[in-house]
Amino acid sequence: MLKIAVMGPESTGKSAISSFLARYYNTVWVPEYAREYCEDLDHLPTMKDELNMLKGQLALEDRLIKNANHLVFCDTMFLTVKIWSEFEFKTYPLEVDNELLVRSYDFFLIMNIDLPWQEDHLRNFPDLREHFMKVHIKEVKALGKPYAIISGFGAEREKNAIRAVEEFLIA
Repeated sequence: MLKIAVMGPESTGKSAISSFLARYYNTVWVPEYAREYCEDLDHLPTMKDELNMLKGQLALEDRLIKNANHLVFCDTMFLTVKIWSEFEFKTYPLEVDNELLVRSYDFFLIMNIDLPWQEDHLRNFPDLREHFMKVHIKEVKALGKPYAIISGFGAEREKNAIRAVEEFLIA
């Protein structure tokens, strides 16, 4: 099973690309658990919430991956908990590091910030997309795994994502 994580700042089309690629490759995708979790929050996320999101993302991935064929696409992955926690709390749950030791992703698609911002009640930082883009690239590079930055609009973005996945698969 090859796991491909779709990462990037807010409002960059991660869910759309994850869903599209899963259909294209006739497999499953793992949605972003944090979005569902935060829908029910009546307060700003705390460090305990971040830990709950980490555990929820992992459980969702474990459940859905059973239905995948040779590929699974993860709309974000638990490294996002580290990125957001460091930004909000200047620290992050150490469980992230523990999971990085036992869970591996084979390839990363980092969605570029070339799409226009789409307002959403769960999105908070339209002016920090460039900052978060740099952080995502830094974190993925630190894992030492292959990645591609995906740009373009609509069908062009989809085509670029397919091309990156195909190049990874034949490498």
